[in-house]
Amino acid sequence: MESRPNERLVAERLASLYEEKFGGKLRGRYRISMKQMRALTGRKRVPGADIRSIGEELFELGYVLIDLETFFVVLAQSTFRSYRRVSDSCLTALSVANGAPQPRPQNLDEHDLPGTASNQAKSTRL
Repeated sequence: MESRPNERLVAERLASLYEEKFGGKLRGRYRISMKQMRALTGRKRVPGADIRSIGEELFELGYVLIDLETFFVVLAQSTFRSYRRVSDSCLTALSVANGAPQPRPQNLDEHDLPGTASNQAKSTRL
């Protein structure tokens, strides 16, 4: 009986595919079907825990495995380094637009906040 490859070996094989020429490209991201993943792992069914382990091993090799249910995508981690970053002000603006409560500034007392009873009393006295 032939033994199944461990998760590290499967990850190494997936990483080596990234460097192979196929699909009209010299190297790069690719997708692999569930059927092909089963063949690569030597299993009839690949449990979620095994997929996560393969993903972790692949991550250690500098790649990312994305499970899209019927197929997987393999990308280099470096692909994501040049992506734009979300700023704190973007998140704050998004929260305000969606009506989420805003965090209370830590250096203000209740009477300094707009809309509080003590602040409204100050406003009417002015």
